[in-house]
Amino acid sequence: MTTANKITILRILLVPFFVVETLYYVQSGNELHRLLGLLAFAVAAILDGVDGYVARRYNQRSELGTLLDPIADKLLLVSAIVVLSFDHQPRLGQLPLWLTGTIIGRDALLGLGSITVRLVVGQITVRPRISGKIATVFQMIAVCWILLRWDYAYSEIFLKTWILGAGLFTGVSGLFYVWDGSQQLSSHPSSSPTPKDKPADHGPRDD
Repeated sequence: MTTANKITILRILLVPFFVVETLYYVQSGNELHRLLGLLAFAVAAILDGVDGYVARRYNQRSELGTLLDPIADKLLLVSAIVVLSFDHQPRLGQLPLWLTGTIIGRDALLGLGSITVRLVVGQITVRPRISGKIATVFQMIAVCWILLRWDYAYSEIFLKTWILGAGLFTGVSGLFYVWDGSQQLSSHPSSSPTPKDKPADHGPRDD
């Protein structure tokens, strides 16, 4: 249990705390719950970079960390996106359902694709894409923007910008991952056509 993995587990534990505090705020309107929910989400988002840095800096990469890190990412973002896709007016703004569908659909597609590649190829090589990282940043900013409840002339325009950016880069990153997976499948021998059995050669016939 490395330090990096302990940080990742802390990120996972912050997810239910964030969800509960956000829902308490929607129900009661108590600003303390909103601030605690915002703090939990912000800390979990910041620790996303911290555990990766610790793992690289102190050579703490492990199979457990490789498994837990993406789980922590998905739990945090998907739970936040789903919670904020419901109508919580007038307490909180709302994320559009098309963004929720895009994010969940991409993650479900990648999950099924990963299982397929593992079953066929035996292992899967995941290349981190800059588009995926940008999509994550846009998603986090959009969630924080709603939780901050900033109310000024251009706040709504900025929120729409984060939402559009999140949707665009989420879709692009999904296409890149699908391309990578299809390349790994096509390069495996099992993806090649099965050769037909050659007819037996009985030698020359004497008529």
